[in-house]
Amino acid sequence: MARIDYAPGGQNPPHTHPRATEIIFVLEGVLEVGFITTANKLFTKTITVGDVFVFPRGLVHFQQNRGHGPASVIAGFNSQLQGTQAIATTLFAAAPPVPSDVLAKAFRVGTEDIDAVKAKFK
Repeated sequence: MARIDYAPGGQNPPHTHPRATEIIFVLEGVLEVGFITTANKLFTKTITVGDVFVFPRGLVHFQQNRGHGPASVIAGFNSQLQGTQAIATTLFAAAPPVPSDVLAKAFRVGTEDIDAVKAKFK
């Protein structure tokens, strides 16, 4: 279990837990939460104090504080070693780096765009 605190506008960016399902319980604030299925369907919901939300194991998910004040949750996992893989960091800050042409083709943009994003993660 963990407590996560979010400043106004704060976010837990898109990430995944390859070995665990996550459940959160809102202690304070208003959060927009969501996950993306393996069929690329986005499920989102706005949750508030007392609400519970479940993120299935292995799916990309996120939380963002949409309120004007702080927000906090208690998160629980069904594994002691849930693993966490932050999507943007994984793709743009890997060491050694993922080749820019590989990412450019995947995102359908130029390598200069990929290099600009990578520079923000240094």
